[in-house]
Amino acid sequence: MAHTFEELVAKQRAADEAHARVLHLRDTYGAPTAAPWTQAQTDTYETAWRAWRDLARDTQAALTEYAKDEGKPRNAIEADLRRAAKTPEETPGTRSGSGSGPAAGPASGSASGSASGGPPSGD
Repeated sequence: MAHTFEELVAKQRAADEAHARVLHLRDTYGAPTAAPWTQAQTDTYETAWRAWRDLARDTQAALTEYAKDEGKPRNAIEADLRRAAKTPEETPGTRSGSGSGPAAGPASGSASGSASGGPPSGD
């Protein structure tokens, strides 16, 4: 199915929101090695992490398809997408908390992304 750029922006924003949720939970719960998490905390975190992973994967697949359909370099489309998906408080010079989303990779912790800083890999 062909995607519009607006659909890609919506997908990227959803992935960014899911990433922010993962980071918030990690900040709230603390490192699981410092103080063990309850089963409810573990389940909540893992659910949020999987949602982020799935949204990031779907966004990347749609981005690849869109770039191919448009006949443009994927990296150029991705850069345009990142700029378009930013909310006003995430513009350069200000910081809203979670960073730029899955392509920036998660913060250090138990559920890290790839060494290249991409979205988390599957379970």
